[in-house]
Amino acid sequence: MAQLPIKRSIERVPGGMMIVPLLLGSLVATFLPGMPKFFGSFTNALFTGALPILAVFYVCMGASINIKATPYLLKKGGALFAAKIGSAIVVGVVLGHFLGEQPISSGLFAGISTLAVVAAMNDTNGGLYMALMGQYGRSEDVGAYTIMSLESGPFLTMVTLGVAGLSAFPWPTLVGSILPLAAGMLLGNLDREMRDFLARAVPVMIPFFALALGASLDLHKVWQAGLLGIGLGLAVVVVTGIPLYFTDRLTGGTGVAGVAAANTAGNAAAVPALIAAANPVYAEAAKSATLLVAACVVVTAIVSPILTAAVAKRVNARAEERRTVPKTQKVQKEATR
Repeated sequence: MAQLPIKRSIERVPGGMMIVPLLLGSLVATFLPGMPKFFGSFTNALFTGALPILAVFYVCMGASINIKATPYLLKKGGALFAAKIGSAIVVGVVLGHFLGEQPISSGLFAGISTLAVVAAMNDTNGGLYMALMGQYGRSEDVGAYTIMSLESGPFLTMVTLGVAGLSAFPWPTLVGSILPLAAGMLLGNLDREMRDFLARAVPVMIPFFALALGASLDLHKVWQAGLLGIGLGLAVVVVTGIPLYFTDRLTGGTGVAGVAAANTAGNAAAVPALIAAANPVYAEAAKSATLLVAACVVVTAIVSPILTAAVAKRVNARAEERRTVPKTQKVQKEATR
């Protein structure tokens, strides 16, 4: 039987395993909204069960984090982690002062909210970062994502919104948002075989919770979200990329690792729904925020590699120039003898 390259085709789309199922779910929500309930049972659960799937996803994600990182990984990963989260907190405080919890209701920026911007900035695309560093950086820099993966989930976004002076979350909710990740970390670090077993499930979960998230979205707003998403994606690359670049330089890097981390993770699109489930005051903002962050995933997945390649080319050119100049000077000295 002839094989169709379904997986390969989906992966050609930036963030495809997140974006394509999200789009399919939103098509169902827009044109066949009653279909999941009509079939009921497991079919309805597949289209409405984003939160349970995400809970399992974060347990498996936590299991992949090795806390026995080397000092370099702790230093590099910790510095980039702090720069990324610090940028989100600063922007969250500023936007929170002007926007509060609700999205802009009209005009060119209708749909933009503090929640959307913070969720887009708070989480690094680990697969993209590691692929870029594998090509342009050092193996040690690839491993720095071990620390940066702590960005995953709604916990840091909840903390950022609280720091911004917006509606806070009770401590059981904050703890509950990080418990699955912590449980996974405990399992994975107590038993290496358990880590390998659970870590393999991380990529498998992504299209399933993306489908369920998409099933709650109305595509009539996609065009507007897409335009705003382009702007938001570019803003994430610039606003987080600058401090990440200089942080990488200050920790002994070339700046390439910092630029490679200036993007948005695919699973960040799930954060607005999780925030709204924890605090209903964000329910209105979460509707547009999910689409905006999903668009941001695509934009940053395109822009970040281009910018990383440009910075790496510049760094290599400077390194080559430094190697060439001493040789030239040596030749000139010998010629004058």
